Amino acid sequence: MDEELRSLADRLRGEARASGAVPAYERLLSTDDRDELAAVLTERERPLWAREVAAFRLGCAGDRRAFEALVLLLNHRDPERCVSAAHALARLGDPRTARAAAALATNQLRTAYALHPVRLLTALRAPEAVPALITTLRPLLSPDTPYWRVALACVEGLGELGDKRAVEVLETALARPRLASAAAVALRRIA
Repeated sequence: MDEELRSLADRLRGEARASGAVPAYERLLSTDDRDELAAVLTERERPLWAREVAAFRLGCAGDRRAFEALVLLLNHRDPERCVSAAHALARLGDPRTARAAAALATNQLRTAYALHPVRLLTALRAPEAVPALITTLRPLLSPDTPYWRVALACVEGLGELGDKRAVEVLETALARPRLASAAAVALRRIA
């Protein structure tokens, strides 16, 4: 069991225990039958923890049947679910992933949950990444934004991607105390 799966398993064990489904939980963690895992994603009345285990395992195995479930989990309000979903989506290899992550990152109604889509876009290094990170960052440059962690992830991601299209927005970020250091590093990487 790799570290990410172990972390997911530890986190979800309590949810499975609370619903009296430890044998089902253990089965989902141990089965190698991808069809069995995929069935969990479409069966009615399956608990969220079961869908998360199945989607994570399928995604890490490169099975695209997990895509929709993983995108929903990437947009979840629970950060730990988002982390697991981003990990699996990065390994899935589905060409729709970058578009979905960009849509989630740039949705201004969901900015509070954009941190993991932003980080996933950076990791994917897809063509959608730089425009999406710039679009997400611009409205977060106001001094009173409560989403400075999302803004910081955008700044760091733009520096890592090293695209000159980000220079203007990164120069603006220099004026924000929480972003200034990361923006300076990002601009040096781009130069």
